[in-house]
Amino acid sequence: MRPLIADRRPQRAVPPSQAGMLDTPRDPAPSIWSYRAQRLWLTPLFRRMVRVGLPVGAVAVGLGLFFADEHSRTAFFGQLQTLRDSIESRPEFRVNAMVITDASPAVEDDIRDHLALSFPLSSFDLDLTALRSRIEALPAVAQADLRIQAGGYLSVIIRERVPVAIWQTGEGSALIDAEGHFVADLAARELDVPLPLIGGEGADLVVDEALALYAAAAPLADRLLGLVRIGERRWDVVLMDGRRILLPETGAVQALDRALGLHDATDILNRDVQRLDLRDADRVSVTLSPAAMEALRGAQSPARANPTGEQSG
Repeated sequence: MRPLIADRRPQRAVPPSQAGMLDTPRDPAPSIWSYRAQRLWLTPLFRRMVRVGLPVGAVAVGLGLFFADEHSRTAFFGQLQTLRDSIESRPEFRVNAMVITDASPAVEDDIRDHLALSFPLSSFDLDLTALRSRIEALPAVAQADLRIQAGGYLSVIIRERVPVAIWQTGEGSALIDAEGHFVADLAARELDVPLPLIGGEGADLVVDEALALYAAAAPLADRLLGLVRIGERRWDVVLMDGRRILLPETGAVQALDRALGLHDATDILNRDVQRLDLRDADRVSVTLSPAAMEALRGAQSPARANPTGEQSG
């Protein structure tokens, strides 16, 4: 369709060399380099390297150049240490005292002497795990719980080993707990109540059996001296006057009950008997004192005399 008004503007002359270009449409396809760049950007590894790798690499290079200089490095770590000291020395991180709970005075003194802490201290300078290990290394301490409490003090809660027996050895007398652990030397502690006395090699390994024998020997409490472990296998009950009750390796409590029953029936422990042997479950053997042996020899015929002094019942 023709326009109603004719275009009267002068027409610009087109050079002959460009006359053919005006009639050819533009190609929308990208160039080869643009295509390659777009394909490369679509690669995940390349995008990650550009977005992450280049910044990290630039920072690493910058830090490397900075710390390569000795003065810069010294100044940096000096500032870092100053900042740390200023934080650690703040009042809210200061520990001014140590409070020990559930410990006897002797054990409390041992703990303070063993740790030898000089207050005030920063809580950052206290290694609670190491301190707990040092406290639990003390013989009288079974368990320790350490905490830094509000108010600036170190709380130490102690569970002591409770001595239940006196173990007498060739090196001296020691207090031991129910598990046989050494608590303290007898001379270092003042006992509130008398404790059972046991002796012999390996007696500390069977404290529970010794306590059971002491409980069974309650009728003899006023004349009971202690228990002696023989050959790490069995017990001897030792009385004040030197008499002994020899118990078997197994069933020691039952054998002691038999001895007490025999004493109730015959009053045997009040006679001239040095040893009451219950090691054989089928019989009871006794060893008489020398005076009783002489009297027995005089009363009996030579044929019935027993030179060993042992009688069976």
